[in-house]
Amino acid sequence: MVRSILNKYRIKGGTFDQHFLVETSYLDRIVAAADLNPEETVLEIGAGIGNLTERLARKAKKVIAIELDPALVHVLHDRFDAVENIEIIAGDALKLDFPEFDKVVSNLPYSISSEITFKLLRHRFSLGILMYQYEFAKRMVSPPDCKDYSRLTVDTYYFADASILMKVPKGAFQPAPEVDSAVIKLVPRPAPFEVKDEAFFMDFVAGVFSQRRKKLRNAILNTNYMLGIPEVKEVVNQLPEDFMGKRAENLTPEQLAEVANMIVDLKSGSRGSKQDSEA
Repeated sequence: MVRSILNKYRIKGGTFDQHFLVETSYLDRIVAAADLNPEETVLEIGAGIGNLTERLARKAKKVIAIELDPALVHVLHDRFDAVENIEIIAGDALKLDFPEFDKVVSNLPYSISSEITFKLLRHRFSLGILMYQYEFAKRMVSPPDCKDYSRLTVDTYYFADASILMKVPKGAFQPAPEVDSAVIKLVPRPAPFEVKDEAFFMDFVAGVFSQRRKKLRNAILNTNYMLGIPEVKEVVNQLPEDFMGKRAENLTPEQLAEVANMIVDLKSGSRGSKQDSEA
């Protein structure tokens, strides 16, 4: 059926990072994983030709389908304008203000995976069932001391529990991408550790993982242009050697937060001492 839709509208894919999931068994498994009920509103980003959209609409109160490609927006309107519980929004999901939604279920455009995920995590919702490139998905769920453990891992863990539900082979798509994909289950929750300055923590994680082969001491010194730590050498010298002698990839998210919090405290103390001396 999906292939017949592509043929009917002469859609070949490839534009706007498009790879259409055509194996219906995977579409059905994705919808089942979303565990929808008739009271829920679902957000779908990158609705494409609507092969997932129509399945979601059978289970949910409403589906909000966002699509950037004008040709595909036309297909969505042609197929679903008569369907009362599907709202079609034409535009760039990175630039649009999302309406309220309960769950998000999407075969995401892979080129914006990171940006769109963290935009989503700033919103309130109960569950995400999201398709990513397999390598990206592995980085989202990696434990420390692994090559896939990264800034993405730590940032994701700060906002949500993430797990891989299924791997999807590239042959399940038309046109086939160059890599396999995976479906991630994302459950937002409060952060499981304390962060005293969220913006600084995010910058800190970005900085130290950009220097992942460096020990934490040098990674902080090398990226202070991002972090803006006053008297950075003095601050680093006051941090525990147990942390400073390791690389970012060797530390858990909780440990990275502990270091960031210590820096925040030392920065505050440094500002207070400077103000006292000026007075």
